Amino acid sequence: MKHFTNLKDIPSKDLRKIILDAKKRKNHRKKLNTLEVDKGAPLKGKMLIQMFEKASSRTRISFYLSIKQLGGGTLTLRSNELHLGVGGESIADTAKILSTYGDGFMLRTDSDKKIQNFKKYLTIPLINGLSPSSHPTQVLSDIFTVEEIKKKPISKMKICWIGDSNNVLNSLIVASVKFSFKLSIGCPKEFEPKNEIKNWVKQNNKNISIYNDPKKAVLGADVIFSDKVVSLNDKVNKKKKLEKFKNFKISKKLISYAKNNCIFLHCLPRGNEVYEDVFLSKNSYVWQQASNRTHVQKSILMYCFGKLR
Repeated sequence: MKHFTNLKDIPSKDLRKIILDAKKRKNHRKKLNTLEVDKGAPLKGKMLIQMFEKASSRTRISFYLSIKQLGGGTLTLRSNELHLGVGGESIADTAKILSTYGDGFMLRTDSDKKIQNFKKYLTIPLINGLSPSSHPTQVLSDIFTVEEIKKKPISKMKICWIGDSNNVLNSLIVASVKFSFKLSIGCPKEFEPKNEIKNWVKQNNKNISIYNDPKKAVLGADVIFSDKVVSLNDKVNKKKKLEKFKNFKISKKLISYAKNNCIFLHCLPRGNEVYEDVFLSKNSYVWQQASNRTHVQKSILMYCFGKLR
């Protein structure tokens, strides 16, 4: 049994195997309709239980399609529908029940501690669909997208992140170590990544570049990533935070400092961190990026269920 909760915990060779498997699966689906099952129905009879404590569009839909296309089924729950939410049942007891009824558990949560506790007590694979410090399924899919578009390994590229230091960036930083690519980060001084993640990079004998000037960050970049500066549950003065990031809004002029064929990616939903003419430009691949979640998550499920060859 393998969990998928943080890219830190997964060997680089396994992450690469997941991406290679996803590439094959996407190619094999070219002539299939949305709910047609993959050849061999590799997860026939398996059920994935999903629980959402935070709002979700892409993660919810893509995981539903992922397990369905592999021949399995899914049950989607909200925590306030369980005794865990309203009846005071412990995570340990809830985990035992979930392990009895389902074959895998995908959790999108507002608590890193919950991820760790479920991981401790579940006897079925746990997948982190998003937590405050990590978004591993998003970032692995993004790496798949970058290599699909650029047609070369990400290790040969310079990747740039412009925006807040959040869970997506944390996973991207870990990915830069696992996949050995150059990563530059552009953000205001007070919004730099936490020391914990920076120290982890140093412990792994790697480097990331952090700039408080967005122009320096994007210089020579092959790919520019971004995300909402103010997320849904951000407990900050939103007006003040947006003011701090006003010089980091992604414009065509800013992108001109990157390579000529630089692409723009955004994990969505978008806010006002990027101009419309960039978001909808020919250099933007946000819709392809979103659709690839299904293909990569199918391979993540195969990995967790011990079916990845």
